Amino acid sequence: MVEWRDQGILLSSRTHGETSAIIDVFTPHHGRHAGVVRGGASRKMAPILQPGAQLDLTWRARLEDHIGTFTAEPIRSRAGAMGDRLMLAGLNAVTSLLLFCLPEREAHQRLYEQTEQLFDLLNQTEVWPLAYLRWEMALLDDLGFGLDLSSCAVLGEQANDLSYVSPRTGRAVSRRGAGDWADRLLPLPPCLRGEGPAPDAEIAQGFDLTGHFLMHRLAPELGHKPLPDARQRFVDRFKRQLGD
Repeated sequence: MVEWRDQGILLSSRTHGETSAIIDVFTPHHGRHAGVVRGGASRKMAPILQPGAQLDLTWRARLEDHIGTFTAEPIRSRAGAMGDRLMLAGLNAVTSLLLFCLPEREAHQRLYEQTEQLFDLLNQTEVWPLAYLRWEMALLDDLGFGLDLSSCAVLGEQANDLSYVSPRTGRAVSRRGAGDWADRLLPLPPCLRGEGPAPDAEIAQGFDLTGHFLMHRLAPELGHKPLPDARQRFVDRFKRQLGD
């Protein structure tokens, strides 16, 4: 018998048989992990097994490569996000991207901690979109597709006017270094350089930037699967709010 205990963020839950559920969780020490929760579809457990919930988990299986069973106890609910459509869309974007990106049973402890911190901000609607944008940057970095915003890729020096990112390499380019090639580069919003008050228009520009690398760098490495629709629904809702 194999057994471990860990905390985890619930990414998805689906009914299994008449009364059980199969859940997929993101844990700091065991990565993305699936298992069966006996009675998970019951009236008692179903409200607990909601995406984003933080759980105390014990996993058991006869052999390591079996799906195994979970016992799950609630630590923290994210039910507060349910009352705000933008926050709910953001929560769904995060859980969907983690299901899409993360290999099973591979630990990503730093990303787990950043995800937990992001979810802890769900009730702070003013700061959450920027926090989510930075989380997407962290996701790209953790999976080996991080952007290099430390210096100008063309001039090879640190610069105060880093304004673009190469769509091919993910390296920053200064305004002076871009020259006549500026229209072929992706805009780098000041909020990703840690400058200024981060207005919503800049955050939306940042979503276009991270979206490019999620779609054109990360997804091809995962078999050219399309990005989850939940991510685009969140971005679209945020941009509609910006238009309003």
